[in-house]
Amino acid sequence: MLQSGTMIAERYEIVETVGAGGMSVVYKALDHRLNRHVAVKVLKEEFSNDKTFVTKFRVEAQSAAGLSHPNIVNVYDVGDDAGIHYIVMEMVEGITLKEYIQKKGHLSVSEAVNFSLQIASGIEVAHENHIIHRDIKPQNIIVSPSGILKVTDFGIAKAATSATVSSNAIGSVHYISPEQARGGFSDERSDIYSLGITMYEMVTGRVPFEGDNNVTVALMHIQNEMIPPREYYPDILPSFEKVIAKCTQKKPERRYLTANALIADLRRVESDPKGNFVKLTTLLDDAPTRMMEENEVNEIKARANEKPYVSEPETEEMVPEEEDEGLDEDKMDPKLERLAKVLGVVAAVLVVMLIIFLIAKAAGAFGGSTKSKKPETTTEATATTEELAGDEKLLPSVVGDDIDAAKEKLTREGFENFYTEYQESDEVEENKVISQSPQGGDEVNTEEEIKLIVSSGKSTVTVPSVVGDKSENAKTVLEQEGFKVKYAYAYDDTVEEGKVISQDPKGNTDAPKGTTVTITVSQGKDIKEVTMVNLVGDTLENAKKKLDNLGLKYKITKAASDAYDKGEVIAQDHAKGEKVTTDTVIGITVCDGPSASDVTYKGTYMLEDIMDSEVDSAKLTVYLNGSSSPLYDVSVTHDDFPFPINVESSTSGKATITIYLDGVKKSTQSITLKAQ
Repeated sequence: MLQSGTMIAERYEIVETVGAGGMSVVYKALDHRLNRHVAVKVLKEEFSNDKTFVTKFRVEAQSAAGLSHPNIVNVYDVGDDAGIHYIVMEMVEGITLKEYIQKKGHLSVSEAVNFSLQIASGIEVAHENHIIHRDIKPQNIIVSPSGILKVTDFGIAKAATSATVSSNAIGSVHYISPEQARGGFSDERSDIYSLGITMYEMVTGRVPFEGDNNVTVALMHIQNEMIPPREYYPDILPSFEKVIAKCTQKKPERRYLTANALIADLRRVESDPKGNFVKLTTLLDDAPTRMMEENEVNEIKARANEKPYVSEPETEEMVPEEEDEGLDEDKMDPKLERLAKVLGVVAAVLVVMLIIFLIAKAAGAFGGSTKSKKPETTTEATATTEELAGDEKLLPSVVGDDIDAAKEKLTREGFENFYTEYQESDEVEENKVISQSPQGGDEVNTEEEIKLIVSSGKSTVTVPSVVGDKSENAKTVLEQEGFKVKYAYAYDDTVEEGKVISQDPKGNTDAPKGTTVTITVSQGKDIKEVTMVNLVGDTLENAKKKLDNLGLKYKITKAASDAYDKGEVIAQDHAKGEKVTTDTVIGITVCDGPSASDVTYKGTYMLEDIMDSEVDSAKLTVYLNGSSSPLYDVSVTHDDFPFPINVESSTSGKATITIYLDGVKKSTQSITLKAQ
């Protein structure tokens, strides 16, 4: 074990130990050159002089060094320093997927699909670079706190060419593919099988095969069928269960051929959870069970004695489990061997009996007919399958296809004897095939009738009219008729707040059950309080924009002015900074051009007697438009009233006069100026 502070290659300073495996130790280290933390995997001292272990150790770095992907742990450096063989990798915080599953018991389908897509994406990149991992399992997948998964430990990976490869090195027995267990060829589809087992464990919380020893588990991968995940948790999506089933087919050619094809179906599970798009090759029901030959069993037992490569974790949570360090070295239990031989004899007898039964049935010994009938026909069909003139062929699946495309596909494959029945479906689009009988993938005589159940679309009902109703009443009425409700909101000057303004689809029209009806609910009048801005000096266009932005309406008047250009605002009836509501109409005066020099605008205000009766005379002072110079400053008597106050101006509009008597303000009056 290296001590804290030890330097490797004058660059990597050991910080602490984070994990240890069978042949190496993983340390957290500081990369002084790039000033970042990294994970350094160091080969144990007892293996450093063994060329075989050193070679295996370097395989991991060489396999993963050229891979760069968010879902693969990056390898930065590899080398040896004074007999210390090391690999420098990305430091990933988190726990293994195995521990994550154990903590949660089992994952939801949505989370499992998300995780599966990430793992498959990492595997896809490895396969594109001709690297087969060959030890995909939850212990070799890190779940970061952010939910990003990283595939690690390419310790027994092998470079692949266009042909398959073979090696004695195998992955962990609970996730091993049948071809690896036999010691045969392994290729990209072996990784897909192991990923399928990992997906199974994610949604069920258990591996599909358990046994007394690793040899038993390996044999189960070769011979036994898995318990479907939905038997443990019925809420697992059938589409995802089928993806798992296709990944874990015993024969590689029945699995997904590439990780890319697997990713495509996983994305379909996300977008169409109830879809029937996974194409499985169906085995014949009368296919005989194949028992393992004695030499095959012996070969697997012999391979159990080989010491496998042991994978190491990247953080201290990633210590490998003892049960996954290869096949058990103990020989198969003699009782188990005797039991296997007895079961082989029993199976052989059953096969012979089955063959005799089929021959007798073909000869008509049991009577009956295997020919299905159309519901519409009254003719009794009595010919058996063996009497049909056609050939036995693999029936293509047309479920989910458009009916015209389905008929074309069946005809192209030689199946022309088909008929259709239509039924309503809330899940399958109109004119698409819901189901077929016989099922796709079965061996069927080309003359046999094919029944296609086709969707006639969703059942439709009349949409209730809820315009004018209160929103809560409208929701109740629509949901009672089987519709979903979505709210939208809008201000309306005529519809009371909380009542429905409009709906889509409209009332009294037909729509499929389950359709979402959007109801627009009134928020009442859109009245708010805003602060008035300055408009004087702005162009009319800019003034309008300012008022529109405030949600204010406006009224425009025009007047001549020598102080402003034509089209500029001369005055506004609500000053800047004043608080007004959005239903206020703002009056603005706009310059209509300069005043004409030959036009005089005049106005007169007749002032009634405002003197006290006991006063004989007083001083009358009048100011125009707030001017400091008086327009009138005269002495008046009772006989001077009514007193005409005349105002002249070069511009039209209104003038304001302020009246004082003996220095006391009496009133303010407005005079309209007109052209004379």
